[in-house]
Amino acid sequence: MSGKPLQRLRANAGFLRELVSRQLEASFALRGAFWTAAVLMVVNDLFYFSTWTILLHRFGDIGGWRLPDMMCLYAVSATGFGLCVILAGGIPDLSRRIDDGDLDTFLTQPKHVLIQSLASRTLPSGWGDVSVGLGLLVLSGNLRLSTLPAVLVGVVCSAITFIACGIVMHSLAFWLGRTHTLSRALWEFTLLFSLYPPVLFGGGIRFLLFILLPAAIVAYLPVDLVRHPGVVSLLATLAATASYAAFALWLFERGLRRYASGNRITTRA
Repeated sequence: MSGKPLQRLRANAGFLRELVSRQLEASFALRGAFWTAAVLMVVNDLFYFSTWTILLHRFGDIGGWRLPDMMCLYAVSATGFGLCVILAGGIPDLSRRIDDGDLDTFLTQPKHVLIQSLASRTLPSGWGDVSVGLGLLVLSGNLRLSTLPAVLVGVVCSAITFIACGIVMHSLAFWLGRTHTLSRALWEFTLLFSLYPPVLFGGGIRFLLFILLPAAIVAYLPVDLVRHPGVVSLLATLAATASYAAFALWLFERGLRRYASGNRITTRA
């Protein structure tokens, strides 16, 4: 890669870094709202995980998954989702912006539309998810110096896939119109299914999780990498994440061309 494509990539990367930095500064400045959202999410996560703790203390394991395994699964999903909404908090409103024509302003700017749409907001609740996730990783025994590289790769891949999943689900609005409720529900279903061990699901649901909803890429592959670090698990996680992210970008670009050719562009003062 050379010339203008490389320059655009560097410019967009720098713009993303600056935009995220400013959003984080603004979020930290509102200390009351920040701590309220973060603490409430910690309470929510701990309350939800307490049900698994009770079940596994009562039955010992579920399909071979013991409490440390569930801690690892929940930790990877929660940390990945937390990073997702911290860095790309605009995802929940993406389909609404598409349907309302709010991408018009971004189209008149030199930076990439998707970066402006996603990184123009950060959700403080994500810090609660990250805090709980890191705590559960420590308690599960999977956060050690020897496993740190695998943990970092797994969590980052989970976050990237959550972002990509949000892009895919909300891009439905380019073709189907007002899909905000549906898109958000599908995105949240991916998070919900990623918090359950795969042994609970039969063939039909497994197809849903591995093909239609990327819960397997969001959680199961990264968790396997964290629990059993190795070349095979690393390559599988990286390949699946890169493929799904590439698909998400391709789908959004296709939809954006359809949007831009629909004569909906207006310059707003």
